[in-house]
Amino acid sequence: MLDIKFVRANPDIVKENIKKKFQDDKLPLVDEVIAYDKELREAKTRVEYLRSQRNSISKQIGALMAQGKKDEAEEAKKQVAAMADEMAALDVKEQELTEKVRKIMLVIPNIIDDSVPIGKDDSENVENERFGEPVVPDFEIPYHVDIMESFDGIDLDAARKTSGNGFYYLRGDIARLHSAILSYARDFMIDRGFTYYVPPFMIRSAVVDGVMSFSEMENMMYKIEGEDLYLIGTSEHSMIGKFIDSIIDEADLPQTLTSYSPCFRKEVGAHGIEERGVYRIHQFEKQEMIVVCKPEESMDWYNKLWKNSVDFFRSLDIPVRTLECCSGDLADLKVKSCDVEAWSPRQKKYFEVGSCSNLGDAQARRLGIRIRNKEKGNYLAHTLNNTVVAPPRMLIAFLENNLNADGSVNIPEPLRMYMGGKEKLLPKK
Repeated sequence: MLDIKFVRANPDIVKENIKKKFQDDKLPLVDEVIAYDKELREAKTRVEYLRSQRNSISKQIGALMAQGKKDEAEEAKKQVAAMADEMAALDVKEQELTEKVRKIMLVIPNIIDDSVPIGKDDSENVENERFGEPVVPDFEIPYHVDIMESFDGIDLDAARKTSGNGFYYLRGDIARLHSAILSYARDFMIDRGFTYYVPPFMIRSAVVDGVMSFSEMENMMYKIEGEDLYLIGTSEHSMIGKFIDSIIDEADLPQTLTSYSPCFRKEVGAHGIEERGVYRIHQFEKQEMIVVCKPEESMDWYNKLWKNSVDFFRSLDIPVRTLECCSGDLADLKVKSCDVEAWSPRQKKYFEVGSCSNLGDAQARRLGIRIRNKEKGNYLAHTLNNTVVAPPRMLIAFLENNLNADGSVNIPEPLRMYMGGKEKLLPKK
């Protein structure tokens, strides 16, 4: 969310940014919110004037009564009463205008970084860099569900009976591999100086409004019926929400956190064959990284975060690339974002396994996350997030890239301590 003072002073910049995001339907909102803001400020000024006048006249009433000027005192009382009525009406108007301004400000997109490529949607995202050599073996790579079934490691049919489409049972070596990857991701981030958290898996609406746009919420979040609670779509939601209405000392920054959680998502829309199985699902688990920092440090942290993901995947022999998200593919709160994509030998292309985002001060403004500076005064923090790993989707990349011609799967050295020392998984079917 932008600062209304910035919008007021720079309407053309705000409108140009909306055009870059191909959201022209929002252009009228800029003038609309500026008009509401002007009306709101005028109402506040009027209230301040009336309050001053009322206080002044109220002081005169006692003196008039003491002087025996009862009629004048009664007239003064009527003026005070009239002012009180007008102030009460203005208070209601202020509340209505404040809500109108906030409602519009919540949907005006954040100002994107100058380095963001301009494009309408994800088809115009730009490849940045590749890490590791993508290999297509001389044997056929089965569909990921078929690989898992060869290890007797997945049961989608039973999950459909208990929960419907978009759910799964993992078992045996595949379930253990799933947990091993998460455990390794946890320790990987701890070794890089991040503090490990297990956060709440449900959050209140005030936090939801603070961490994401309304359109994202509608497409992602599950609401708990009859309660002011939502299931989280990622632990970023809980972790950023942890700082709501807080003032952090500069000396305590940056806050570098890594968190585990299950994630719950609606995943609205129809999807093709590549997004069946365990690619696009309603429930999964994830290790996340979150940073709260000073504004001047946020771009440095952005680059550190996506590099952490690259290093993690490369340590497991999985080739990856980074893909810069274009303007039209950026969620409204984001300043800059890139996807980390893993190589799929079966599809002979890369697919998304994580996303790194710099949100500037948008979440901090919505949630009231400030930094304490005694000399300069308090100011808003910047927030960032990035996926370390999100199995079971990541299992697709892992299994395909570590599969052998005989159907066995190699276990890279970093995972072996979490897999009972196994160097290879052998198929059961």
